[in-house]
Amino acid sequence: MRKVNASILSLLVSLVALSQHTTNTRLMHSPTVSANKIAFIYAEDLWTANKDGSDPRRLTIDEGVESNPVFSPDGSMIAFSAQYDGNTDVFIVPTEGGVPKRLTWHPSWDLVRDFTPDGQKVLFNSRRSNHTGRHAKLYTVATDGGQPEELPIPTSYSATLSGDGQFVAYNPLYPAFTQWKNYRGGTQSRVWIFDNSTSEVDEISKPSTGSNDADPQWLAGKVYFRSDRNGEFNLYAYDPTSREIEQLTTYDDFPILSLSANGNDLIYEQAGYLHLFDPATKQSRQLAIGIAADLLERRSRFVSGSRYIRGSAISPSGARAVFDFRGDIVTVPAKKGDVKNLTASPGVHEQDPNWSPDGKHVAYFSDEGGEYALHVKTLSNGSTKTIAPGGTGFYAYPRWSPDSEKMAFVDNGRNLYVVSVSTSTVTKIATDALYVPGAFRYMFGSWSHDSEWVSYTVITETNFAQAFAFSLSQGQSFALSDGLSNVSEPIFDPSGKYLYMLASTDAGPVVNWFDQSNQDMRMTQSIYLITLQKELISPL
Repeated sequence: MRKVNASILSLLVSLVALSQHTTNTRLMHSPTVSANKIAFIYAEDLWTANKDGSDPRRLTIDEGVESNPVFSPDGSMIAFSAQYDGNTDVFIVPTEGGVPKRLTWHPSWDLVRDFTPDGQKVLFNSRRSNHTGRHAKLYTVATDGGQPEELPIPTSYSATLSGDGQFVAYNPLYPAFTQWKNYRGGTQSRVWIFDNSTSEVDEISKPSTGSNDADPQWLAGKVYFRSDRNGEFNLYAYDPTSREIEQLTTYDDFPILSLSANGNDLIYEQAGYLHLFDPATKQSRQLAIGIAADLLERRSRFVSGSRYIRGSAISPSGARAVFDFRGDIVTVPAKKGDVKNLTASPGVHEQDPNWSPDGKHVAYFSDEGGEYALHVKTLSNGSTKTIAPGGTGFYAYPRWSPDSEKMAFVDNGRNLYVVSVSTSTVTKIATDALYVPGAFRYMFGSWSHDSEWVSYTVITETNFAQAFAFSLSQGQSFALSDGLSNVSEPIFDPSGKYLYMLASTDAGPVVNWFDQSNQDMRMTQSIYLITLQKELISPL
């Protein structure tokens, strides 16, 4: 089959017309506040609004992502990070709008953190001079341009300057809790306070049970931060003089995010809404911000290109191929003919198509009914049979048996199933003992020539993959390898006499993905043959 030019796959994308909530919009984030205005990110663009949430205005519209806005002390400028030229760099723009001015030019990403108290420089962090990608340092760059200056702090992630510029409150490490909720490991987020005059460092104390203290902000001589020390992330205040810590909010449903302070006010995101916090009354007020914008991703439009192609399979004759093209199942000719959209289902996601060996059906997974199910489309009349997989919710890799009557597939719970297409009976035949990274693992090996056996691998408690064969007639599995080697791709020979597989006997240090013992190791593999009948003599 010749290479298909993906540019011919030009399909009209008709997205679901979910109405915008134009009076109380959600999903605004990274807010910042000045005396009269607020700024925030919505749909990856920078917006401003009055302090009460009225009159929202979009300041930027760019194909890249804008992030981390911060008002200057006088409120006349906004510093933010953006990708106008591909890389993430520091920009400033007048609060009333205009052409953003680029301030940094290094290939590393540069994330805005604050302004200096005089408003003449922007504080940002960057990995530009670090030996490892795990750490970043703080720098300042003048608003009129010039060479950035490195601060004398070894590592920093989030950071803010006190009103007099003497202190820096900062998180020295990246936030590990974004990967593990209630994380209590060795890289818990902590707030350090650096004295620029003495280079001394003080730490905001943690409870004995640990906590993640993040996004410090100076306001009226205190350090405000968010912490999960009492469950969900809430707002806390630390008084450097008395060293007392006070909890200011008590959310238990969704965490406080994106904390920012300026002047006499503090703003944060919670449950998709923006909230202003008054330090004097210790009360929060949710802002109602209504946005009605031409969100380009939600327009019905024509799209084309190979980047929209995901799953694929070839028809038994090789005359056509089937693709998952942007959530629709389409077939494409090898030489001459038309592209055929088999599903044409706006608002429904179809994926992982596979053509049956007899050429009569195409199977795929679809969320048409609200949850993913296996769909089998008959090509002669366009009818579709729906089979409930009964697994953990997400599915992949449907593989037909040679007789076109059965299929094997996996779910995201690391389970392998066999389904009878005629009866819709689903049988779970194997489960991995340990997890390995990835949305799915390809457990399937192959079908036997008579469609009565399925070969597969299972991750055992040693992290090795062991090969098995499942007998549909007997309803049980038989081990093909001893578990002392790491096996992959157990494939039945078409004759039914042999099974081939790859195996490694030096994979031990490599397959343990969770630690770093495998960083400098490489494993080797050899091809092995197994005879499937006792009386059969090995040809090797």
